[in-house]
Amino acid sequence: MHLTPTERDRLLLFTAAELARSRRARGLRLNVPETIALVADAACEVARDGGRLDEAVAAGRSVLGPGDVLPGVADCVTEVQVEAVFEDGTRLVVIPAPVGGGLVADEPDEPDEPTAPVFEDVVTVRVENTGDVPIGVTSHFHFFEVNPRLRFDRRRAYGRRAAIGAGETIRFDPGATVEVGLTPFGGARMMVGFAGLVDGPLDADGALERAMERAIACGYLHVDQEEEEL
Repeated sequence: MHLTPTERDRLLLFTAAELARSRRARGLRLNVPETIALVADAACEVARDGGRLDEAVAAGRSVLGPGDVLPGVADCVTEVQVEAVFEDGTRLVVIPAPVGGGLVADEPDEPDEPTAPVFEDVVTVRVENTGDVPIGVTSHFHFFEVNPRLRFDRRRAYGRRAAIGAGETIRFDPGATVEVGLTPFGGARMMVGFAGLVDGPLDADGALERAMERAIACGYLHVDQEEEEL
C-alpha cells in the first residue's frame, strides 16, 4: 500500500494517540509526547467528522485536564499545532493551553490588539481552481505543492508560502481565479512532507527542476505566468 508522507504522519499520530488513550485508561498520567499526540488526534478527528475549525480547537483543549498528565507537562505543552483535513481543505489547527479543560491561566482582562504580520519579498501569482470543490490552503503550506487542480506558476511559488497570518486559510472556489501573495520560507529552508515533491533542502542544486519533474509526472497543473501575460 502506497502512502503519502502526510498520510504516514497521520497514521503515526493516531498510533501514538491510541497508546496514550490505553495508558490513560490504565490510570497512568501522560508524558509530553503522549499529551501532544492525544490533543492533536482529538482535533483531527473532529475535522474528519465534518466539524469546524473552532470545534476542533475546543476538542483539543477539553480532552485532558491537569490530573491526566505528569507534573510539569502542562507547563511544557502550552500550545499544540496540527494539520487537519476539513471538508473545505487542509488547515493548521492551533490549540492554546491544551491541558486544563480549556482554561487559560493568567489570561489578561484586555488582550493587546493583534499586530498585522509584515512580509518581505512578496510575489503575486494568479491561481485558478479547475476542480469542482472548494480548496483551502493554510498559511504554513509550501505553495508549490498545493492541490494538483490549482493551476498557477509553480516555479514562481517554489520555496514560498501564502503571505497571510499563522493559522489563516485562503479559499479557492470552483472555477475562481484568485491573486495570491507569496513570501519566502525562512530558517533552514528544508521541506519535508507536504505532497512529497521536494523532501529536502529547497536551495540544493537542481532541487527546483527535480521538484518540477515530479509535479508534472504526478499531474500537477502548471502555467508559466510570464508566457500567459503575453
